Amino acid sequence: MTPSAILESALYVTDLDAAEVFYRDVLGLSLISRVDGRHVFFHCGQGVLLLFNAEATKIPPSPNARLPVPPHGATGQGHLCFAATAQEIERWKTRLEAQGIAIEADFEWPNGGRSIYFRDPSGNSLEFAEPRIWGL
Repeated sequence: MTPSAILESALYVTDLDAAEVFYRDVLGLSLISRVDGRHVFFHCGQGVLLLFNAEATKIPPSPNARLPVPPHGATGQGHLCFAATAQEIERWKTRLEAQGIAIEADFEWPNGGRSIYFRDPSGNSLEFAEPRIWGL
């Protein structure tokens, strides 16, 4: 057996309010839920993007928790790549730059496909790339 897809992807953020505004208003993702001080969850295509306050998720659940999710977290800048066509990448670049978001890198991969890289308000490295960079 092998997994068929990634259902959830998680990033850890330092400011949930700023993250919610960025992922909702700049990237256009649809909000699923929010728990103040802990997380903000968004729909992203067929998957879900989980944004956590790492300090809150390091705390183990109480013995009688309704949802006993084990503690987790990360420190430092994470990375996430969104799939996009070549035309979409060009439109994303224009949209991000219009919002004052710097494009850190914009290049063609040696085996084909383009990527652009930028940062979210917490410093996580985000990317839009053509799936063909992975032969997809």
